[in-house]
Amino acid sequence: MMSAKNKILTLALSIGLIVLINSCASIPKKAKAVANFDVNEYLGTWYEIARFDFRFERDLDNVSAQYSLNKEGNIIVLNSGYNYRKNEWEKADGLAKFRKDKDLAELKVSFFGPFYSGYNVVALDENYQYALVAGKNLDYLWILSRTKNVPEGIKADYLKIAEEIGYDTSKLIWVKHDRNDNPFLNEK
Repeated sequence: MMSAKNKILTLALSIGLIVLINSCASIPKKAKAVANFDVNEYLGTWYEIARFDFRFERDLDNVSAQYSLNKEGNIIVLNSGYNYRKNEWEKADGLAKFRKDKDLAELKVSFFGPFYSGYNVVALDENYQYALVAGKNLDYLWILSRTKNVPEGIKADYLKIAEEIGYDTSKLIWVKHDRNDNPFLNEK
């Protein structure tokens, strides 16, 4: 039989795990996800134009993300990039799910089992060619494009939006796209 002390410890750990899992799928306080979002228009290949540095993408350039739907309506994610220190292509497979309604661009993405993190499209042009994506907090930010570059006007608009949310855009890494031999691009 479980002692009272063990029951309390088990309950505390369970509550802590629930809080941790739920807190991993959020959006920065001043950010607002795009409404009237059409996931089918968002599917396909996006090139990472800029990002904040973090360990999972450290030393990567030529980074792209490919999105497709699975039979449950969740988004299959294939991120890939060239590690210029190791001189090799790397990829990461993930799964994204909507946090709320499917017409609101607030998602959570996981590359590691049950642990999700926020993926929030906070700016998107009407033709689904350029996107500004906020992570769960002010440590994660991406500018994405359907091509390997972005017009200066879009860039300026997205930097302004990011700064209004609270991001320090001077920390952005501008991703180099100088290779055309990604073996994972268009992989299904």
